[in-house]
Amino acid sequence: MAMSPSETPIPYRELVALADRLLEESDEDETRLARGLESADPALRNELLVSDLLNAYQAFYYFFRAVPDSLVRERMELEPASALASGLKIDEIELLEMVFIVRDGKPVIVISDGKKAIVTFSGRNAYADGLKYLENPEYS
Repeated sequence: MAMSPSETPIPYRELVALADRLLEESDEDETRLARGLESADPALRNELLVSDLLNAYQAFYYFFRAVPDSLVRERMELEPASALASGLKIDEIELLEMVFIVRDGKPVIVISDGKKAIVTFSGRNAYADGLKYLENPEYS
């Protein structure tokens, strides 16, 4: 993650303490975890959402408040959120791939043909927009 010269890295122990507290308080409930992340310091939250302390599904749920199908969810639960900094393929329909990326603390969904990006969606509705595109790419 690129930092401006005035930013100092967040001590790892602070991230671990925050992650431990949020995970304990949420008791594996993704809605409570998302609420806890919302109330966290933005700099800490942004670091945590692309760290090895959360899994990709927890970050996905925080950004989109959506539960994908069980295979997609399971795939994300097995990957650390740190994979989201470079992008994680979360779904595939026919010849198109859906990749979830976190850039500058914002969620991005990229639909690609496996070689190049075809369309990019960002923000809270990016996942829903990406699903609509995958269902009807010729009409989007």
